[in-house]
Amino acid sequence: MTLSQPKADLQRYLQSARDALLWKLEGLSEYDVRRPLTPTGTNLLGLVKHAAGVELGYFGETFGRPFGEVVPAFGDDAEANQDMWATAGESRADILALHRRVTEHADATIAELPLDAVGRVAWWPDERSRVTLHQILVHVISDLQRHAGHADVVRELVDGAVGLQSGNDNMPPGDRAWWEEYRQRLERTAREAA
Repeated sequence: MTLSQPKADLQRYLQSARDALLWKLEGLSEYDVRRPLTPTGTNLLGLVKHAAGVELGYFGETFGRPFGEVVPAFGDDAEANQDMWATAGESRADILALHRRVTEHADATIAELPLDAVGRVAWWPDERSRVTLHQILVHVISDLQRHAGHADVVRELVDGAVGLQSGNDNMPPGDRAWWEEYRQRLERTAREAA
């Protein structure tokens, strides 16, 4: 019988969300990782930058653990939505390095604090701003998985690549013709239902 180790389990799911998001950038040009492919500008590199901000806030500020460097995109005076895209002066390498440093900081917080450690989320309403590390781990995993799903759709729009992770697309088998017929079938069904 395998015993559950709650913190290790949560850490594994957190890392899985991080990995799913990062591999969506692999093999793409600088333009393609920045392309806004939804009406609200969702793009792959911006999702990674945003994920870094999520972890920085929740595993840093919430538990009184300063990051040690100023990140303008996450400051109080940042332009609206500045954390959702990379400026021309921010390279992919810059954003990935920031993400790595932030996740190392987050991992240190997770390693050093017990799951029942109490923190305060300053940007949440007072009545629910007092949280535990366990609550924040669940919250951040949920948030990052949501953004990994956004990245799934954006990557498919860029070049058709789909799936759970590199080397494991977790998709039914089918060639391009099969998928086109499948999509056309869904379109016909949607029109019939309408």
